[in-house]
Amino acid sequence: MLSLCLPTAMMDSNKMTINLVLFGMTQSGKSSAGNILLGSTDFHSSFAPCSVTKDCSLGRSCHVHSFMRRGGQEVTLQVQVLDTPGYPHSRLSKKHVKQEVREALAHHFGQEGLHLALLVQRVDVPLCEQEESSPVQMIQELLGHAWKNYTAILFTHAEKMEEAGFNEDEYLHEASDTLLTLLNSIQCRYIFQYKKGNSLNEQRLKILERIIEFIKENCYQVLTFK
Repeated sequence: MLSLCLPTAMMDSNKMTINLVLFGMTQSGKSSAGNILLGSTDFHSSFAPCSVTKDCSLGRSCHVHSFMRRGGQEVTLQVQVLDTPGYPHSRLSKKHVKQEVREALAHHFGQEGLHLALLVQRVDVPLCEQEESSPVQMIQELLGHAWKNYTAILFTHAEKMEEAGFNEDEYLHEASDTLLTLLNSIQCRYIFQYKKGNSLNEQRLKILERIIEFIKENCYQVLTFK
């Protein structure tokens, strides 16, 4: 059972905790993205001809001091990220993966609630209708009718887009109808993640700032799982 609520434990006067979950296809870069969000190497990430992540895993970041100001006070941020197996998976059935993620959401975010689901999508892999149906279908099923308000796309390997001569606007202009329809459904919430240029910490802070913007748009509401 899903419900919307205002979190009670997410924020005190000077500390805020945000809860995120990663969805995506095999080798989309979920675990690597999770490590950037956390500023750590909690999640195993490597190139492989098969799915690497087999179980759900929760990572917690160190505190990011003076991340933002709220009510005239500096706020310290902590990030919790739930990494999930690729969907579809090269070794696990869709039913198994769905059940694994459903139980992990209830276990880790059942009371505190989920602020945002990130659909991790490689920029160099076009999103086609048959591919879109799998991870998005799972998000719709697990998050319920409110999924559109609690989902954003995280584009990984964005440096490949630049190497091909595209900027972000040009890339989205040339994107598939499937991707554009999805973006319109989720109020155009998206983030590009680059692996070169900026330092990892600088890149991490930029991504987190964007995520906080999305959470503010939802008035800090969360999805709870019971």
